[in-house]
Amino acid sequence: MKKKICILGSTGSIGITTLDILLKDKKNFDVVLLSANENFKLLLKQANIFKPKYIYTNNLILINKIKNFCKNKKILIINDINSLKNIKFDITVSAISGIAGLIPTINIIKFSKKILIANKESIICGWRFINKELIKFNCSFVPIDSEHFSIFKLIKGQNRDFIKKIYLTASGGPFFKKKINLKKVTPSQAIKHPNWKMGKKISIDSANLMNKILEIIEASLIFNIPINKFSILVHPESLIHALIEYNNGLSTMMYHHNNMKIPISNAIYENFYAKDRNNLSDYVKQYKNRFSFYKVNEKKFPAIKILKIKSILNEKGFILINSVNEILVNRYINKYIQFPDIVNKLLNILQNKDIKNYLINNRIHTINNVFKVYNFCKNQIL
Repeated sequence: MKKKICILGSTGSIGITTLDILLKDKKNFDVVLLSANENFKLLLKQANIFKPKYIYTNNLILINKIKNFCKNKKILIINDINSLKNIKFDITVSAISGIAGLIPTINIIKFSKKILIANKESIICGWRFINKELIKFNCSFVPIDSEHFSIFKLIKGQNRDFIKKIYLTASGGPFFKKKINLKKVTPSQAIKHPNWKMGKKISIDSANLMNKILEIIEASLIFNIPINKFSILVHPESLIHALIEYNNGLSTMMYHHNNMKIPISNAIYENFYAKDRNNLSDYVKQYKNRFSFYKVNEKKFPAIKILKIKSILNEKGFILINSVNEILVNRYINKYIQFPDIVNKLLNILQNKDIKNYLINNRIHTINNVFKVYNFCKNQIL
């Protein structure tokens, strides 16, 4: 029997990669739901190929553009995940970018047997609420960011009390070891990641190391391991994705080619990635390369200072860090601020007295409180 698949964010980089994997094995998978927010041409192309029963979107402009196509293809358009009935997806991939992915991620869990999450913003801002739903509806969870998937595999079955340190690796981004005036860096330059094909926001986060700060917060929440047990190493080759150092002097690491098909495929098949062996010789060549690791230079990557501000390393602070960064990245993409301003303004805001007072006097009781923090941050910036 075919496994029923749901993909939230099907036109983003993770969604596209997932569908590419499923396309080669259509006899075993039935893509039942696709979702998108803007790229209607790609969405229609995907729908033509996979023939889903549902398309989920709450973008009225997109709905108007696809409604005739969906009517002809007998595809139901839904703008509320809770309107689904009598369905259980075998696998859901949650890859909607930004905090916009939080509510759909929480709502889809009750309809899913297993969820693969690649939306770090959702985990950082709402892990407590996500985890509650996972437990309530007996839905298994696998993180599919390469670093978190690597940690997930490395510590499986291990006694976490024996872990001394967990290192996440960062490529250093497109400007590592380059003499360049960062104030003149354009968004088109910042999104050109040297090793990965990713969306705009995550690529910019990678260029200034914010992605790694967010990944440490995410990993701390997912694996319930204190933040002070995590560290960052710059690894330009992007072949080692996580290193675990144990108290007994031993260490383990996860190596794989810098292709998101590998963690996604392993998460989908719950096995080893054996669907495409064409590039095995490339893997062998990569093993011969010299692996290089560098400590993070605080002057070049001031984002690392965030992990030293203990007053904000808590649930409300995590929401604050993520929200302010997301807003600032959007302002940079729209050319309202310069590239270094993203981190510099973020650091200033995190230590602002009004922000600290807000965090002290406001608690996170419900998911609505998360968005109140986001809107508060937005007002502070604007």
